[in-house]
Amino acid sequence: MDKTLDNIVTQLEDNKALDIISIDLKGKSDIADFLVIATGTSNRHVGSLSENLITELKKDGIKNIKAEGINKSDWVLIDSGDVIVHIFRKEVREFYNLEKLWQTNIETN
Repeated sequence: MDKTLDNIVTQLEDNKALDIISIDLKGKSDIADFLVIATGTSNRHVGSLSENLITELKKDGIKNIKAEGINKSDWVLIDSGDVIVHIFRKEVREFYNLEKLWQTNIETN
């Protein structure tokens, strides 16, 4: 597995993110090599998971990290280059159901 992906999953696990999944996008999409989806228990938890993850990615030497949604913290997207991370509140994750969207698109390509 990819080192950045391993570090992201470990960081999310250590900070008590729920239902962490990774989807391999290599050769299937140009946007990233992996997509990680995780759930936080509240807006505060989603924000904390996101801020901690960004801090750790910077420590690992990842540059040009882009993040969207931290202010509201219902759904935060973190683009670290090869790995894109989506951190949701449970209700928001269920509503958008990105796992189904991406897994269906990958299977049909």
